[in-house]
Amino acid sequence: MNKEEVDSKIQKVKDKISSSQQKKQADFILRNAKVADVFNLVWRKADIVVKNEMIVAIDEEGKFEALEEEDANGQHVIPGLIDTHIHIESTLLPPSEFSRVILPFGVTTAITDPHEIANVAGTLGVQYMLLSARQAEMDIYTMVPSSVPAASFEHAGAKLDAEAVGLFMNEYDVLGLAEVMDYEAFFKREDDILKKIVETKNLGKLVDGHAAELTKTQIRGYRAAGIHTDHESISAKEASIRVQQGMYVLMREGSAAKNVLAILPAVTATNARRFCFCTDDKHVDELMKEGSINHAVSIAIEAGMEPLLAIQIATLNAAECYRLNKKGALAEGYLADFVLLKDLKKCESQAVWKSGKKVAENGKMLTERKKRIPVPHSILHSVKLPLVKKEDLAIPLNPNEQVHIIEIIPNELETKLKVEKVPVKNNEFASSPKDDLLKLAVIERHHNLNCIGKGIVKGIGIKRGAIATTFAHDSHNLIVCGTNDEDMLLAIDEINKIQGGYAITADGEVLSSIPLPIGGLMSDLDAKAVVDKMKDLHKALGKIDTNLSFHLFITLSFLALPAIPALRLTDQGLFNTKEFKFIPLNHK
Repeated sequence: MNKEEVDSKIQKVKDKISSSQQKKQADFILRNAKVADVFNLVWRKADIVVKNEMIVAIDEEGKFEALEEEDANGQHVIPGLIDTHIHIESTLLPPSEFSRVILPFGVTTAITDPHEIANVAGTLGVQYMLLSARQAEMDIYTMVPSSVPAASFEHAGAKLDAEAVGLFMNEYDVLGLAEVMDYEAFFKREDDILKKIVETKNLGKLVDGHAAELTKTQIRGYRAAGIHTDHESISAKEASIRVQQGMYVLMREGSAAKNVLAILPAVTATNARRFCFCTDDKHVDELMKEGSINHAVSIAIEAGMEPLLAIQIATLNAAECYRLNKKGALAEGYLADFVLLKDLKKCESQAVWKSGKKVAENGKMLTERKKRIPVPHSILHSVKLPLVKKEDLAIPLNPNEQVHIIEIIPNELETKLKVEKVPVKNNEFASSPKDDLLKLAVIERHHNLNCIGKGIVKGIGIKRGAIATTFAHDSHNLIVCGTNDEDMLLAIDEINKIQGGYAITADGEVLSSIPLPIGGLMSDLDAKAVVDKMKDLHKALGKIDTNLSFHLFITLSFLALPAIPALRLTDQGLFNTKEFKFIPLNHK
């Protein structure tokens, strides 16, 4: 900093000290609030006094004065909520637009891992997300993707080696290394992944984990390397093991993975400080309806957790986990991020202040939308599909042959590996909606490699037509599922035309599609317009299946991820994640 910048900062500190001592008027006071003390888990009737974006006093005597003030009328006020792990691309919005959706729910800070766009566009994609995040009206911090591609054999659009990761580590809003999910490379002790971890730790930054179904012994290996968190627990038992081994457990509540209720029995009075909430992946339509971390808090309260404890988990715990020392509490010296609640049990926001300025009220943003940064041309033209023909989708089988099948688990990311006989016609697999056995294909779309993996999935539940998307974790190749080849081919063609997104077809007609031109992952429209298109997509889904009890689009997108048990499909075929190897469709 130059002398002028230093002098300016010194003056701001002087002003804050003066205001804290009532020698200078504050900027803003929220009076008559029932303030959440997340250190002692008590409510305090007090005024919140703000100067230069910081809280300088929690005044229980009403002695302070300010240029502006507002009356809370005795309502509950809590610190701004913190999402400890989210892939913003999964909202289908860029960070600046995502911010405008989630701030009205009281979520003032998010820690994001942009590994979706990194798998499509590499360092250019990460740089775009950082710049867009800096436009946001909330605070968005980044964990640099560690596993691009998610596994060494994946055909992603790009690769981030240790040198590429290091390019971002000194950015002021980068907190560390994102989820280490290439556990094969990790346990083989390969230099590239270990170099990423070591160099991150040497900078005093954090490393996130991805410990889906890892054993206690394997988690010991993660901890030995200094891996700090995990968001993949799906049971109280798994969460307890991680806490016992010194990890923070990020309790996930997203669109497809809804794990909070299952994990809550592991949270006790003595270990609660090791838990946080996170979203991981959640579509914009659900975000606009129920929010994110506020929704997780309300689930915990409804399940019987003391409200202040749930709020502590969503604020102070999260801030301390990620070393955000000025966030997570309403106390002197903390950033003036706070939420006036309309309903404590529902964690429903009435108004939200960010850095002492009111930014949202009654579910609406009060600020004007900024002009977005331009998207690089290559990111807008990322879909390069081969010409796919009917014979390319054929799955040759003999009658009465047993095959490996992917079976989904509703509202979970994990799948089951099943062995069954399937319908065969003319020595090929024939999709059978009545048996809920459908054809699944993953097509490489980044470099036109003409790689097509084919498999059979159980549990999707559509009765006719096909669904296709380029949002397919983590390499984001095109994934398509259908009851017949003709509709699958039409869905593939529609995705190519719109340069990525979602498409639903039936009876030779495109019923609905959503263009996601930013890397085949995000829309260039505002949130409301995207939600309107999502409504049309869901209506189209209702025409091909009306009995879904889970989020089909996100569930489908995870069927290509070879980092979560048990069976997945990549563009190179079926992959058994427990044995970490490709397996044939035929069971012998």
